[in-house]
Amino acid sequence: MAAHFLEVNKLSKRFGGLHAVRDVSFTVGRQEIVGLIGPNGAGKTTLVRLILGIIKANSGQVLFKGKNLTGKKTWNIVGEGIAGTFQNARPFGHLPIIANVMVPCLGPRASRRGEWVKTVEARAMDALEFVGIADLAKEPASLLSQGDLKRLEVARAIACEPELLILDEPFGGLNPTETSLMAKSIRRLHKGGRFGRLHSEGPAMIIIEHKLSELMKIVDRVIVLNFGQTLAMGTPEEIVRNPKVIEAYIGKEVI
Repeated sequence: MAAHFLEVNKLSKRFGGLHAVRDVSFTVGRQEIVGLIGPNGAGKTTLVRLILGIIKANSGQVLFKGKNLTGKKTWNIVGEGIAGTFQNARPFGHLPIIANVMVPCLGPRASRRGEWVKTVEARAMDALEFVGIADLAKEPASLLSQGDLKRLEVARAIACEPELLILDEPFGGLNPTETSLMAKSIRRLHKGGRFGRLHSEGPAMIIIEHKLSELMKIVDRVIVLNFGQTLAMGTPEEIVRNPKVIEAYIGKEVI
C-alpha cells in the first residue's frame, strides 16, 4: 500500500501537567486541503508546530512522503517540502518587505534547484504579487498593517515552494473583501497557479481558521480538535451538522 502524503500517528505533547495534544492521528492526501478547527486552546497551533518541528513531541510520529520527520529541525523539515505561516507574524521589521521574502528563497530547497541570488529578488516579487502587496515591496516591514502582515507571512511561505503548506489563520485581520480575495488566492495556489509552476500541481494544505463560512468553501475535509483531542473528522457538510461539533464549537450550522 502506498504511503500517505502526510501521516500523523498518535502525536502527543504535554506542557507540565497540561496535555495540549493527546494521541492525534490523521492523514492528508497530496491533492487535499484540510481544515483544522476548534475552540481557542484546543491544541491546533501546538499540533502544527509539532508537524513543523518548532516544538518536540512527547510521543507519536510525523511521516511525510513515507519519511519520518519526527524530531527533525524546522529548517530540515522546510527542506523536505513543508512550510507554514504563523498566527502572530514576526517579520524582520527593519528590512524592506521584499527582503523578508528573499530570505526563505535562499533556503535548502532553493539551493538544491541551483538558484542564484540574481533570481531571488524576482521570485520574491512574484510571491508578493501573488498575495497583492508588491507595491509595498521596498517599504520597511514594520509599516505593514495586520492584514498586510498576514499577506507577507503567506508570501514568505510560498516563496519556499512547499509541497505541503500549513496556514495558521490566513484570514485573521482581513475584512470580508480581503478574506474573499485571500481565499481565491489559496484556491489558485492549490490548483498550481503561478507558484505551482515547478510542480504539476500546487501544494497540499492544512488551514487553521475561525472564519468557518469562508473556510468551508475551500477545504475537502475538516479535523476538529477539542481539549487536545480529535473530536470529529469529515467533509464540511458533515462537520457543520455534527451535534458534538455544534455543541463544543460552532454553536450553529454555518452553511
